[in-house]
Amino acid sequence: MTVLTTLPKPARSRFAAGRVVRALVVNPGALIGAIILTALVIGAIFAPLLAPFELYATDTGPRLSPPTTGNLLGTDLHGRDIFSRVLYGGRFSLSVGIATVLFAAVLGSLFGVFIGFVGGRVDAVGSRIIDVMFGFPSIVLSILIVAVLGVGLVNVVIAVGIADIPHFARVVRGAVLGAKEQLFVEASRALGAGDLRIMLRHIMPNILPTMIVLATLNLGNAILSTASLSFLGLGAQPPTPEWGAMLSSGREFMRYNPSIMIFPGLALFLAVMSVNLLGDRLRQVLDPRTAD
Repeated sequence: MTVLTTLPKPARSRFAAGRVVRALVVNPGALIGAIILTALVIGAIFAPLLAPFELYATDTGPRLSPPTTGNLLGTDLHGRDIFSRVLYGGRFSLSVGIATVLFAAVLGSLFGVFIGFVGGRVDAVGSRIIDVMFGFPSIVLSILIVAVLGVGLVNVVIAVGIADIPHFARVVRGAVLGAKEQLFVEASRALGAGDLRIMLRHIMPNILPTMIVLATLNLGNAILSTASLSFLGLGAQPPTPEWGAMLSSGREFMRYNPSIMIFPGLALFLAVMSVNLLGDRLRQVLDPRTAD
């Protein structure tokens, strides 16, 4: 009787960096999204070099002035340059959004992999926990958690991340349920591989594209949710130039200088739109149900 000495190879992974980049470049929407997001990230990283004024510099021009040559986007109530604050605000809004997605992706994916791979009663109980969390609107759950933990950007990351955990857990669980029934997983188990090795060596690489797409699609929602909490006064506190906090502080003076809300709102809109454009295209490229 012939004994198996090698495992059946898993299906070719759809995640190939070169192919993904080419697919993004040839798609107009994804290309526009990538250009906008790159510009926002560059502006945030190099804000100290690109901004004409310091982060908390006041009296840079007449208060509540419209755009001028000295203040490209005008000034706010304290004479602070709006263009400089929008650039610096990208550091807070984008970094907080990314941190939130990483927090939710790691915890949610680990939970989804665990309950999906173990199955049985563990899967049943875990699925009910996910259902209960889905029963609360994300923004309401986030506000509740912030109310318990206190205001601040760190607590906002934790709150929005916890609210997003069930999204990752449910999708990853479904992907694991499909992956663990594949022939190469059964062959690996027959050859004596343990559960941990199977999860790390076979399950995780095959659900990685799903996790990447889900994280990208949730990044826009995370940026918007954290900005919403800052707008409500639960996130970034003055004088931190976070886009949501800038919208909140400028709403009372919009009729005197519309720029005080237009440009932070525009930056927030462009960030969310660009991430969604990239996420939609990534889903088309990496979804195993779509043709090459």
